[in-house]
Amino acid sequence: MSTDLIAKLTARLGPKGVLTEASALSPYLSEWRGKFSGNTPVAALPASTAEAADVVRICIESGARITTQGGNTGLVGAQIPDGEVLVSLKRMNRIRAIDADNDSLVAEAGCVLAAVQQAAADSDRLFPLSLASEGSATIGGLVSTNAGGVHVLRYGMMRDLVLGVEAVLPDGRVWNGLKALRKDNTGYDLKQLFIGAEGTLGVVTAATLKLFPRPRARETALLGVAGARQALALLHRVKATTGAVSAFEVMNRLAVDCVVRNVAGSRDPMPGAPFMVLIEFEAAHAEGLRDGVEHALAAAIEAGEAQTALIAENASQTRDFWHVREAISAGHRPEGAQVNHDVSVPVSKTPDFLAAADAAMQARCSGARIVAFGHMGDGNFHYTVMQPPGMDPAAFPGAALTQTVYEVAAALGGSISAEHGIGVARKTDLVRFKDAESISLMRALKRALDPNNVMNPRVLLAPEV
Repeated sequence: MSTDLIAKLTARLGPKGVLTEASALSPYLSEWRGKFSGNTPVAALPASTAEAADVVRICIESGARITTQGGNTGLVGAQIPDGEVLVSLKRMNRIRAIDADNDSLVAEAGCVLAAVQQAAADSDRLFPLSLASEGSATIGGLVSTNAGGVHVLRYGMMRDLVLGVEAVLPDGRVWNGLKALRKDNTGYDLKQLFIGAEGTLGVVTAATLKLFPRPRARETALLGVAGARQALALLHRVKATTGAVSAFEVMNRLAVDCVVRNVAGSRDPMPGAPFMVLIEFEAAHAEGLRDGVEHALAAAIEAGEAQTALIAENASQTRDFWHVREAISAGHRPEGAQVNHDVSVPVSKTPDFLAAADAAMQARCSGARIVAFGHMGDGNFHYTVMQPPGMDPAAFPGAALTQTVYEVAAALGGSISAEHGIGVARKTDLVRFKDAESISLMRALKRALDPNNVMNPRVLLAPEV
């Protein structure tokens, strides 16, 4: 990459907007788990949409390609460059506008999710997206990956929470689609092209986000259930009888055991429960919510859908319940060789998926240990297969197990990626498990908007053969 390119970027962005020293670049070149690492001679950090557009133009003129990065919290390697110019949106971190009467907020791509949540709260509104990395994940990255989190059941994914998008196109033009409309029937919904595109169709620089009234009451319950079929029956009961379910998270026994074993300060809130369900309820006012929850859970126990139930009595207990769920990834990481999956199936098929996947794992790798947890309320499991105790990690057939997990999900009408995206990690699998016509349409969009393959060139779509 030429020194002329770096000089032009520096002239446009100033010394604070360009990084070339290895020590300064290092935090941008590895993702937090250490699974993906890369390299770049230069990182550009624009502070405005105009600067971002000029960065793209300068790269095009120099024949350079671009990898875009938000908070570097992605799990499939899409944000890590391999020789491309790294464009970080971290300096574009302003809340541009809040319209409480329209229940909307305009945030730049570098805004951290927690800051957007707080800005909404300051206006007595709620931005409902919630996930473990909300202290570092940025709006641009969340838009580009169509992030999900724990409240998809009630509010939907990022695709449902975005009213408008501003983006720099692969030719350097700026598309200003920052509308704040709920209804706009004037042709293609262009913002959706950029949501979930993982930076392959342009650089998202800002988004208009949908806000909601703040719930005035919340209740959090933890239940022990016999298995996934009982959990599914419980899900439908609490949805129908309370109308207040905002999260419905599940954890199998081994998931909790790993947290207690490997995460300091953790304890098992429900020893012996074969399967745990964490439910969050919210309502516009407190009156009647607790009674409704208690009645629903008592009925579930009487019907055999749950074995036992705890309702958090205070904020500390609520945090303790959620800690177990949120610490699962850290809990199973020290357990040896493993493969992780982020799959979804229709909610009605969630028990079938777990039964079929568990059986298939044992058939292929006897003694394999399964950590299954996640968002059962919207059909999404984080399904981890770990080596049997005592197995040589080199002998663990992880790649074959992954393909089998994907096959089980696909056979049930599911997806190989529910919320983490494709990135570089799954682009070969995408071609195998997504229908050929969809792949063809995706390639056509990429060629139309980015014919020179400037934007995130190694991400999402495997090269045509």
